[in-house]
Amino acid sequence: MNEALQNIVAAELTELGLDLFELRSVGTRSRPVLDVRIERKDGEKVMVEDCARASRAIEARLDEGSLVGTMYVLEVSSPGVERPLRNAADWRRFIGRDAVVTSHPSDGQPGLSSKEIIIAGVEGDEGAEVILVEDASGSPHRVPLAAVTKARLAFNWKR
Repeated sequence: MNEALQNIVAAELTELGLDLFELRSVGTRSRPVLDVRIERKDGEKVMVEDCARASRAIEARLDEGSLVGTMYVLEVSSPGVERPLRNAADWRRFIGRDAVVTSHPSDGQPGLSSKEIIIAGVEGDEGAEVILVEDASGSPHRVPLAAVTKARLAFNWKR
């Protein structure tokens, strides 16, 4: 990914009170598709209006330069209801929510294999965080964040 492009997108979003969650460039060289995922700095849900504001701001900046050419497609959206959990801040933000997590065994604890859990908390210092979760039976588990190989929020129709 072009670092200059990422910096431009992040700067435009910052001015709007938004954060860049993810930027992917797909498509072809002659017709790139920029997939921009955004979050709100205030932690509220991303609304259609947020995506529209972000799209207009990013598009205006991209049209000024030659980073992506003139035939690009810009798609702006939220990370979605089943958003990935990538760091301790994500886990803290979603305490009490359901998630699906896969982890490898660590410190004598068995790993979790695509197990649906409830996020109960986060302990530890930066770089050594431990995720506190409860499984469907209410049993607590302590999972080192470093042992998590994949995690995302789970959307349940039942609740």
